[in-house]
Amino acid sequence: MSAPTPEESRSSDDVRTPDALLHSAPASDITPEDLVMAAGRDVTPKTLDWARRKLESEGPAAIEKLLP
Repeated sequence: MSAPTPEESRSSDDVRTPDALLHSAPASDITPEDLVMAAGRDVTPKTLDWARRKLESEGPAAIEKLLP
């Protein structure tokens, strides 16, 4: 007995979330504190320096690499 494929197990009224809604881009600028917290680190002078450097080199996309 085989398991149903994702298409077979999806109900007819199932609606997929549009890709544009799945991204975590914030409505405002990303702060170093935001990046540190998204990385699961404590906010310290050392991690804030890391976040500032990362934001300078990667821009706002830096947080997209950390969040799903």
